[in-house]
Amino acid sequence: MNPALDPDLTAARAGWGGRWPAWRDRLLARPGFRRWAAAFPLTRPIARRRAREVFDLVAGFVYSQVLLACVRLRLFEMLAEGPQTLEGLARRMAVPEAGARRLLDAAVALRLAERRGDAAYGLGALGAALVGNEAVLAMVEHHSALYADLGDPVALLRGEMAGGALSGYWPYAGHAAPAALGADRVAAYSALMSASQPLVADEILDAYSLSRHRCLLDVGGGEGGFLLAAARRAPRLQLKLFDLPAVAERARRRLAAEGLATRAEAIGGDFLADRLPAGADIVSLVRVVHDHDDVQALQLLRAVRRALPEGGRLLVAEPLADTPGAQAMGDAYFGFYLLAMGRGRPRSAAALTALLAAAGFGEVRRLPTRIPLQTAVLIARASGDQPG
Repeated sequence: MNPALDPDLTAARAGWGGRWPAWRDRLLARPGFRRWAAAFPLTRPIARRRAREVFDLVAGFVYSQVLLACVRLRLFEMLAEGPQTLEGLARRMAVPEAGARRLLDAAVALRLAERRGDAAYGLGALGAALVGNEAVLAMVEHHSALYADLGDPVALLRGEMAGGALSGYWPYAGHAAPAALGADRVAAYSALMSASQPLVADEILDAYSLSRHRCLLDVGGGEGGFLLAAARRAPRLQLKLFDLPAVAERARRRLAAEGLATRAEAIGGDFLADRLPAGADIVSLVRVVHDHDDVQALQLLRAVRRALPEGGRLLVAEPLADTPGAQAMGDAYFGFYLLAMGRGRPRSAAALTALLAAAGFGEVRRLPTRIPLQTAVLIARASGDQPG
């Protein structure tokens, strides 16, 4: 036997800390032990839970498609009106009763809907949370592109799927001159980011007050959703936004429509090629850094440092790979989403702090947020010499 493949030798080389996991892995891999654990009263609950967790991994795509069908058929909005009969729901969804029953049975099993008596359905605990939640509903619709790219995950890992659905949806990810993208190329993703911004804006502003600052520059700010939320929280705060020219034009119109034309400025450019506007004492990067590989992320952070005065602050908000209780979100979901998109990766707080230090930032603090799965917030201070 190859010594590298011998589990006993591997465990011995790892020391006592490696013996227990190696022994456990060998034990759990034995079919006989799994049958015994499923029958023994003390281990039966654990065995059943593990079996359910494994099956949930197998069936996860189907669960997602059930949710997508509910969203596209506007089932949650219908159930929010009150209990509905199968016949009535089938008619309103324009689905045969047999199909409607199958969808509703699945929705009940996933806690998206509930049976009300013998002949009616109402909202389930999870379905109720989606009523009127345009940000989550938009993301559910959007995930069709991700699922298309994950049809062959091995090919994706091997780099054999250039030009997939997500890379087309986020055209700046692989474009040599993203500032040249026209309005038609940025419309879809700009609208999605605008719809999903409420998911995180209030979380960020609850974690860090902008009222202590004079001027905010939101880099990669899309159509201005975060600026609008910031404007409501800090009425005296001056506002700047920097994004691709076609996106900045969309933001300019939206900010003007909200009555902020004299208080907010939208500037177009490429933050990896153009100098960022000066004058702000705090810069925000909301779900921007993890869209870039390390070289581009460091380039962006250094550009932000050049735009800030000594002592200015940088606010970075995005999901992190080391979020307790949400590790699957970081390394599994965002790891594969960004791979399909064509660049970027999830980072831990430590990895992001190292990038910030290399860009000329210090005093990095991670602030608590109410729902860490959605976003984490890091605040850093511009310190030392500005990068060249």
